[in-house]
Amino acid sequence: MGFDMGRVEERVGRAVVDVAVAVHREMGPGLLESVYEVVMGAELGRRGFAVRRQVPVSINWRDLHFEEGFRADMIVDGCVLLELKSVEHLHNAHRKQLLTYLRLTNLKLGYLLNFAEPLMRQGITRTVNNL
Repeated sequence: MGFDMGRVEERVGRAVVDVAVAVHREMGPGLLESVYEVVMGAELGRRGFAVRRQVPVSINWRDLHFEEGFRADMIVDGCVLLELKSVEHLHNAHRKQLLTYLRLTNLKLGYLLNFAEPLMRQGITRTVNNL
């Protein structure tokens, strides 16, 4: 059975990539992740998307409940999770982290955005959660 991404996620995903490329082109690589987060959030908001930053996500494990298991860097329109980095090299752990975050939030689509790359397109990793 194939996985079908919804129209909303695809529309948001295209906007995320466009905004990430534009922000990187204008600001350049190597700033703190928090700077890119603020600017990405503002630009996505200007384009009409609902943006939540540093979203606390609870985790349940057996009989334990952690109110704040982790914080998602950004969730756009309630359906696309963004994990922002500004590191010299992405590691497999970063990709696994994003997939785990998608699973724990029950979201289908996420992007790992590494703003330290010379070209932003090289720093974009799209991840799908096959719920």
